[in-house]
Amino acid sequence: MPASSAFVIGTRGSPLALAQAHETQRRLGDAHGLAPEQLLLQIIKTTGDRIQDRALSEAGGKGLFTKELDVALLEGSIDLAVHSAKDLPTALPEGIAIAGYLPREDVRDAFISLRAKSLKDLPEGAVVGSASLRRQAEIRRLRPDLKVTLLRGNVETRLAKLERGEVDATLLAMAGLRRLGLTEHVTDVLDVDDFLPAVGQGAIAITIRTGDNRVEQAIRPILDPETGYALAAERAFLTVMDGSCRTPIAGHARIVGGELDMRGLVLRPDGSESLDVRRHGAPADAAALGREAGLDLRSRMPLDFLEL
Repeated sequence: MPASSAFVIGTRGSPLALAQAHETQRRLGDAHGLAPEQLLLQIIKTTGDRIQDRALSEAGGKGLFTKELDVALLEGSIDLAVHSAKDLPTALPEGIAIAGYLPREDVRDAFISLRAKSLKDLPEGAVVGSASLRRQAEIRRLRPDLKVTLLRGNVETRLAKLERGEVDATLLAMAGLRRLGLTEHVTDVLDVDDFLPAVGQGAIAITIRTGDNRVEQAIRPILDPETGYALAAERAFLTVMDGSCRTPIAGHARIVGGELDMRGLVLRPDGSESLDVRRHGAPADAAALGREAGLDLRSRMPLDFLEL
């Protein structure tokens, strides 16, 4: 790629989004010998950034953090957009495609509290804040005696609310805390076997205009195939299950010994019941395995399963 080539990278303006955009910028620069000024960052405020007073599930779910970036891509004001993979809706607008993913970070959830060493050590009636229906339901499944409440805002805002005593504990993605250099706040790390993460958690996704060969070829060296297989399975699973922020769904896939291992989970919103599924197979069959896992769970879900 000629050194004179320039790319405009679209990103949200939160500290975490910027950390992810800078990681993309650095990897792309290293791959092609480009200086940062040849890889411009364009900050775009999204609808999801403006909504701080209610759960995203009440405001429209997934897509609230991507819509304005999609428009910028389609209009040509940016060449690629950087997203947290778990923010991407399962159906993308016509003309936009996921080009791939950077190497995945830690997928686990972190427990953060000034009152207890772990989720199981919180006193009865303690207040745990989270904006994620998936985390809320998994907390209630493990600790039905706790009070779970909405806690919105970026990572720094949630940590500040915790320190002010607005909640006794919260859960945040380890990946985000690592990227922000804030792991000193972590009280405990929840094992994936006990607390399955969100689909896409820990992965940075890059979207481009469909058919933009110049950008597609430029970013190919920085994409991680294993993460791509894992996300193909997880997103196929999510597409079958629902795909919005309005359903407590968890899913995680990884390559183990050359084989793809996929786990999925759906919970009643109150955490009183859950259904799980597991599939193994060839990485090349990732999407099919994810769809199969989703269809399995849907066939076993009672009609009223997602009602409170």
